[in-house]
Amino acid sequence: MLSDPNLLATTSRGNESNACSELCRLLEQIGDSASIIDKTGVVGLIAVKTAFNPFEVIEKFRKILHERPYEFRYTLRIIPIEKVVRTDLGEIQSVATELGSKIKENESFRVTVEKRFTENSARDIVEAAAANIERKVDLNNPDKILLVEVVGGLTGISVIRPDNILSVVKEKLL
Repeated sequence: MLSDPNLLATTSRGNESNACSELCRLLEQIGDSASIIDKTGVVGLIAVKTAFNPFEVIEKFRKILHERPYEFRYTLRIIPIEKVVRTDLGEIQSVATELGSKIKENESFRVTVEKRFTENSARDIVEAAAANIERKVDLNNPDKILLVEVVGGLTGISVIRPDNILSVVKEKLL
């Protein structure tokens, strides 16, 4: 698996290779022919390293999805990753504190943890990530999400708006 992905993508079980090819083609369409795409070892999860800003990639993919939805056959969700650290509660806390500064005083947030191949409990990860962020918590309708994606020994962390994740199935229905 890549050690520093800036996007994670999901697909259905058994479609990892097809999704990798699809993502490669889509990235080439937006001008990134040097991206690195790799399976993670987790069923249905793909790591991507693009030269572009991951948030801009998602917006460009969203535009393609709305104009030509048939281009997305295998990719289900695309998630931006801002920083990658070892799966260590102290490192998670440090980076979460750093990225948490992007949450303004008048904004609410929640921590969302997706964990795969780790013995750390989701509760411990949430507590570490949120420990130094003194903002209002809103679990149902937050302004920002502190996203913690654990994949074995590596953890990707981002502060995102709820619409920063591209959910292909949901958006095809719009």
